[in-house]
Order: sequence, then structure tokens, then C-alpha cells
Amino acid sequence: MDDIAVLTERAAEIYVAAAGFRVGPIGRVGVEVEYPVRDPRTPLARPSIDRLTAATAHLGPLPGGGQITIEPGGQLEISSAVGASLVDCVDANRADLSVVRSALAADGLVLDGTGLDAHRTPELITTNPRYVALAEYHGRSGGKGLAVMCNSASVQVCLDSGDDSDGWAGYRMRWWLADAIGPVLLAAFANSPRTVRGHRWVSYRQALRFGTDATRTRAPRRGGEPRDDWARYALRANVAMIAEPEPAAWQVPTGLTMRSWLRGHGPRPVTLADLERHLGTLVPPVRPRGYLEFRMIDQQPGDGWVVPLAVVSALLDDPIAADAAAAATEHLRSPLRRHRDWLAAARTGLRDPQLATAALTCFTAAAAALDRRGAGPRIQQAVAAFIERYVARGACPADDPVPPATFTEPALG
Repeated sequence: MDDIAVLTERAAEIYVAAAGFRVGPIGRVGVEVEYPVRDPRTPLARPSIDRLTAATAHLGPLPGGGQITIEPGGQLEISSAVGASLVDCVDANRADLSVVRSALAADGLVLDGTGLDAHRTPELITTNPRYVALAEYHGRSGGKGLAVMCNSASVQVCLDSGDDSDGWAGYRMRWWLADAIGPVLLAAFANSPRTVRGHRWVSYRQALRFGTDATRTRAPRRGGEPRDDWARYALRANVAMIAEPEPAAWQVPTGLTMRSWLRGHGPRPVTLADLERHLGTLVPPVRPRGYLEFRMIDQQPGDGWVVPLAVVSALLDDPIAADAAAAATEHLRSPLRRHRDWLAAARTGLRDPQLATAALTCFTAAAAALDRRGAGPRIQQAVAAFIERYVARGACPADDPVPPATFTEPALG
């Protein structure tokens, strides 16, 4: 399909449904790790995009095949190459991160393993028209969106959508299970604690995201064919930006859904490039982009990203672990409770008894699956240590002592 071809509403529905879930064998693994960057000598200063570019531009191809991007607030994101297995992905991303950390250290910079930068006021450091438009869109509803854009960091686990079967290898069951275990993952890996207006959040990063445009951030409703559910969600979502040729600024519409635009209510007809750009701005906790992208996990200290990568891949790719996780999240299946479950996970973490019980079962099942699947001692030990330190105690990284925030938080509500 041509990027500049004008789309009909029906053509857009068909495209989104098909593109969201590419059918095929499972087993491949990818990860995107995002970090705030800091100069310890001037911790409240935000490194400029010129400095970040200079520190990384000379690296050339990374040894593991990953790619570096600079995010709106200067966060660095390393997107791994797709690994044929969990072990391959972990080894490749470790190699890439080692090179990136060394390059940054040569310029006095470090990667900060937290889910939300608490010490610097959110600031856009790029003139990229996409990010400028998105910042304007979020700015109409307060500072929450800009904080997410510029100060947040996550671990995004990427797994195959699945095949066309009816079992745990099939895309229908994998989509369902990803949603069911999502609040558990959010709670267990929460690492952005804040107290705002007397309410404590263990993942304020995710709370901030939920506090922006609900049409683009909440979990899609389940209940039918996943492809149809996703297409319905994507077309109902608000359009955040409309690209314009340089040097014109991009348009930032108000209250324009993609479906309305397709029906002729926008400034011009919709092209495939417009639709793809729109899909790239949708940020529900699990996003189908041909593969399943888990977006609810806060960044972890050090090499802690290995644990969510291992746990998620084990629960989805091992049928015994999938059975256990499905049973453990039985109480999270009611569609009427879905958003409440996500909010409870972001607020209380594993202090919620139901989430704590489900998490212990899920993590224990994942650990057993990693042993069966030959994940190797280093990965297994990392998961076992996380279970012992956090999950078995009903805790998460957000419960560790952290220094107080030094800027005014954008409040929810």
C-alpha cells in the first residue's frame, strides 16, 4: 500500500487489524530500554541534544545490532535487535549497553535506572516536528503529558503476536494473556514512586500516562476478535498531530478522532503515512504493532531490565507458565474492572493482596519455565533474586528508599 494513497474508512480498518497482529511462529524476543541521562557533576542540568549526539554518533553499528534514539527530553533508548531466543536478546542488549555506557562515561554522562526523573523539570530538547506537535497536544491538558515525554523511562518487552491456533501460541490467547498479566507486571516492576496530593503512587510514570488522553492510553476493551478490537480502538482514538511539509509547523487538532478524519472531517484526506503516524502515538499498556509490545514496565536499576524481559517471555512463550498465569489472574478478567485494576497496580503495587498473590504465582511459574527452557544461570539468578527481594515480600523497586523529588509534580485529576 502506497504511503501517500488516500484511505477509506474500511481500508483503514482492514489495515490496522492486519498490521497489529502479524501471524507466525513464536519465540523471538526484543527489548527497548529507555534511560534518563545525567551528568553527576551537574545533576539538575539536562544534557543538550548536541551533547548527546556527539557522545554517541561515533559509535557506528552497535555490536549486538541494536539502535540508539534520543527521546524528547534527552532520554536514550536502545532498541535491541530481534533475538531468536531470550538468551540471544539478553546477550546482544548487554553488549550494546556496555558500549553505550562507555561512550557516555567518556563525556561524564551516566544512564539513570529509574522510571521517572524526579529531579529535573520536564523540558523538550528537540525541535523534531513530531515531538513539538505532541508536546503542544499534551500541553492543552496540563503538564502530565510533557512529564511523560521528557522525564519517563521504561523497559518495553516485544514478543511475537502468535500464530492462528487456538492455544497459548495463538495470537488471540496471547493478546488476552498479555492484558490479564499486565497489572501484575506494572505492580511488580513499579519504579517511579511519588506522593501527590496525599496519594502515594508506586508507578507515577504510568499514572501520569493514564492521566493524559484516555482514548490513546487506556487498555483497549477485550471481548471479540483481537484484530477488530484493536482497529476499533485505534480509529476511535484522538489524532494528536497532522504532518505538514517543511518548514510549516504540524497541525495539532482538537477532538478529532481518526474515524472522523477518515469520514472527511479533517483538513485533508487521510493517507497511509498519516495512519501509521497515528498508530505510533497510541500508548496503551500493551500495544500490537505486528508484535506485542509491553509498555507498562518502569525502567529498572542497573541491568534490572533483564528480569521483566525474562519473566514476560517465559509467561507468554511457555504453555505451562501461561496456564499458571491465566489461573492466577482469574480475578482480573472482568471487563468492568479493567481500568480500576491498572490504577490499583500503579498506586499500590504489590501491597494490593490480590496483585501480590497473583504476582508470586506468575513469577514462580516464570522461574520454572526459564529453567525448562535453558535460560542459563545468570538470567535465572537475576529472576530468583528479584522474587526474593520484592515479590515474595509483596514489594516492588518503588519501595526502596529514594531521594525526594525537587520539582513540582503535575497533579492527576
